[in-house]
Amino acid sequence: MAEGEIQTEQNERGLLRSREGIVVSDKMDKTVVVSVTRQVKHPAYGKFVKKTRRYFAHDEKNECGMGDLVRIVETRPMSKTKHWRVEKILTRAV
Repeated sequence: MAEGEIQTEQNERGLLRSREGIVVSDKMDKTVVVSVTRQVKHPAYGKFVKKTRRYFAHDEKNECGMGDLVRIVETRPMSKTKHWRVEKILTRAV
C-alpha cells in the first residue's frame, strides 16, 4: 500500500479505516502527530495535487519516533482531537 492510501478492513466490530503516514511530532506523552499525504486530481485542470492532513494518534508505549512510517487505525475518541491509534510501525527513521 502506498503512503497516504486509504484502506479499510473488516474486524469483529465492523469496518476500520486506516492510513499510512510519517510521524512529524512525538513530543507529547502517548500521542504522536502523523502526517498523511495523498494525491488528488484537480477537477478542472486534471493536474495531480498533493494534499496533507495531520492526525493525532495514540501511541501507548511511546515507541514511535520522528520520521517513522506508521499505519494508524480509526478508534473511539480518546480526547478532543485524538481519534486514531498507531497499529504498526512499518519502517523506522534512520
